[in-house]
Amino acid sequence: MDAISTGTLFIILAVLLLFSAFFSSSETGMMSINRYRLKHLQGEGNLSAQRVQKLLDRPDRLIGLILIGNNLVNIAASSVATIIGIRLFGDVGIAIATFGLTLVVLVFAEVTPKTLAALYPEKIAFPASMLLLPLLTLLYPVVYCVNGITNGILALLRISPLGNSDDSLSREELRTVVYEAGTLIPKKHQDMLVSILDLESVTAEDIMVPRAEIFAIDINDDWNKIQKLLTGSQHTRILLYRDSVDDAVGFVHVRDALRLLSKDQFTKSSLLRAVKEIYYTPESTPLHTLMFKFQTEKERIALVVDEYGDIMGLVTMEDILEEIVGDFTTSMVPDHSKEAHIQQDGSVLVDGSVNIRDLNKEMDWQLPTEGPKTLNGLILEYLEEIPENRVSLRLAGYPIEIVDISENKIKTVRIIPEYYLPASHNSSE
Repeated sequence: MDAISTGTLFIILAVLLLFSAFFSSSETGMMSINRYRLKHLQGEGNLSAQRVQKLLDRPDRLIGLILIGNNLVNIAASSVATIIGIRLFGDVGIAIATFGLTLVVLVFAEVTPKTLAALYPEKIAFPASMLLLPLLTLLYPVVYCVNGITNGILALLRISPLGNSDDSLSREELRTVVYEAGTLIPKKHQDMLVSILDLESVTAEDIMVPRAEIFAIDINDDWNKIQKLLTGSQHTRILLYRDSVDDAVGFVHVRDALRLLSKDQFTKSSLLRAVKEIYYTPESTPLHTLMFKFQTEKERIALVVDEYGDIMGLVTMEDILEEIVGDFTTSMVPDHSKEAHIQQDGSVLVDGSVNIRDLNKEMDWQLPTEGPKTLNGLILEYLEEIPENRVSLRLAGYPIEIVDISENKIKTVRIIPEYYLPASHNSSE
């Protein structure tokens, strides 16, 4: 070393620090890179992505290589800095070199390159892979020995050196990924994707048309009344029953009824022959399962039954699709539901029979959906009694005033959204 000039030692020290920065940034860049984007680029034939993936297939070897290289250059840099310190300051130069090199390594070979790699992992990892792969081949015996020792220690601790290689995302994680996509995925498409993920947690009972609201025709009614209901119906499929919905006959397509009418063959007997067999589904059937059954059974409509076999409501394929893409409408102008009416003071008059999930989706509220399905049922469960008119309560943070009660049912309530509350009241319960 005595034959090497001080200026040359400074150049060697700078080169060693440069290599130290390279290894530090490579480690952070490799570990910070988006694995799903990497797989996408790899599938497109990106050579840099393929090199990086090859290195990440064995993270123990990659980390071993980087740490071996980083420690070698840091120890060498420490030795060179000590020699420079002694030449310039004598014995006290050892302390100066120690503290000085520590500060330089920390700033220029650790914090700065690692921060840069964390911000731009692809720009660091892709070029670095061009050097790391040949280095891995060159230093493979050393890396193999070091990994053998460390893997043996991990084995004693019953830890696999490969770790958990499962990159699968849970439903909640995938939902987060969709929302984190930001402007890369339009808001409407984000909502649709999340709605598809939620099909597993939504059941037929959650979206069904309640039994009391099913448009159905009693086949035992007067024939003129049946004709009037069929020709004036806004539904394409209508349930026929005898005296009670529990004695359901089947579904008839209005198209078939009109065809019989056009041929002057429109009678009760011909109408019954046009009836399609009823498809039943339990109320607890998840929507993704029900949609699959509709697809395999070539069905579009089903009656929902409870555990006793009693008819609870009706669900269609269109209802499931609306859960994914939102409500269908024949108007180009968005319209609010008939159950919610926004008032001038910001409050909302809501029909007590409204489905809570539908209300939450339309008004962007967070009323609880675990339990009763209607607003009337939710309030009655909360109060544990049938209230009087003008009773006020706070439910899930929303001030609610009961406006009208009739036939032991809450007909109309007034809800004040949170964003209309004064600051002093918004935090109170």
